[in-house]
Amino acid sequence: MSKRRVVITGVGPVTCIGIGKSNYWESLKNGKSGIAQLVNADSEEWQAIDVRIGGEVKNFTSEKYFSDPVLIRSMQKDMDKVTQFAVTAAKLAIEDSKIDFLKMNTERVATFVGTGIGGITSTCNDQVTLIKHGQKRVGVRSIIKLMPNASSGYIGILWGLKGRAKNDSTACASGLDSMLDALNWIRLNKADVVITGGADSTINPLSIASFSNMGALSKRKCLPEEASCPFSKERDGFVMSEGSVVIVFEELEHAKKRGAKIYAEVIGGGGTCDASHITAPHETGDGASRAITEALKDGDIENIEDVNYIHAHGTSTPLNDARETLAIKKVFGAHAKKIAVTSTKSMTGHLIGASGPSGVAACILSMENEIVTPTINYQTPDPNCDLDYVPNQARELKINVGLISSLGFGGHNTVLALKRFISS
Repeated sequence: MSKRRVVITGVGPVTCIGIGKSNYWESLKNGKSGIAQLVNADSEEWQAIDVRIGGEVKNFTSEKYFSDPVLIRSMQKDMDKVTQFAVTAAKLAIEDSKIDFLKMNTERVATFVGTGIGGITSTCNDQVTLIKHGQKRVGVRSIIKLMPNASSGYIGILWGLKGRAKNDSTACASGLDSMLDALNWIRLNKADVVITGGADSTINPLSIASFSNMGALSKRKCLPEEASCPFSKERDGFVMSEGSVVIVFEELEHAKKRGAKIYAEVIGGGGTCDASHITAPHETGDGASRAITEALKDGDIENIEDVNYIHAHGTSTPLNDARETLAIKKVFGAHAKKIAVTSTKSMTGHLIGASGPSGVAACILSMENEIVTPTINYQTPDPNCDLDYVPNQARELKINVGLISSLGFGGHNTVLALKRFISS
């Protein structure tokens, strides 16, 4: 029995380098960073925190994307910022796909949106309220705001989508895990369309303090926009970011029947566990390499030389970048050095659960434009990172098969395989 084929028909980014497909792509191809000093870096709550840079979504208000005043008030009152990002990204993706849910059975439309941490900003704020003012001042919506599944639930409500709605929470792999589940849900004939992606909003004092204390964040003495430098020898940690990227996955014949624009075909995926350490990637790259191998097998990619692009997890931490490089070489051997390997985290920072979907968006737009986005801030080669990272400048390249990788705390490794779509 042949697999039902799955394609991508819509993309909606809400990121620090741009909101909407066009703004996001222009920043990516031009190597423009969205990392800066935090807007509230000089406020009292940040004075005890030693890292005050990040990738904040700039000038975001729900009024810019929604017109119903009742809905806008509800978003501001009932949703944590992470959910507002996800709902907006979904709106952009649905509009980009030009899909009309009034003309289809919405019981066949699912919503899978991952988040690594969920509504932590609201949680932190409400805890302060509880301590200072007591129980009666804690809002009844506090639980709703912090729920990791709030994004998928609200998207289903707003567009009347009655298929399965769920959340994956596997740290930095959350969004890509949701997309892998979306691929398989359509293959299993449980849905014709899945609205899928990831969202996180973790720029708050508690999150930054904890990540900083574990040594995960960059503290280099440099301009904020230069702090994230994946694969470069100077790297010393990632830069926290926020946002959401939502993608429309659709069964091929369903997409063709309605005349949808098809960006790429989703041909396979793989997921593994390192089973070795709660935060550090496996020292041999074992889990990551097995996830790549699974994705190749699931995508029926018999010739590894068909793969000429990888959007790496590429966090700009010393361990991740070296061990991810090792994993790629382990799978591809000599061909590894012929693959364009990029990390858009050099521009966007680390979107946690939205980082994998951000890589998917970068891959499909690179396929469409036949331009591979650069890994910026690459200064000094590291002997442990010796692949082609497309340093500092975009490059013309016709991607045949692209892989997107997400490696999360907990030892989670997820890889999605995309192929250039050729209409028959």
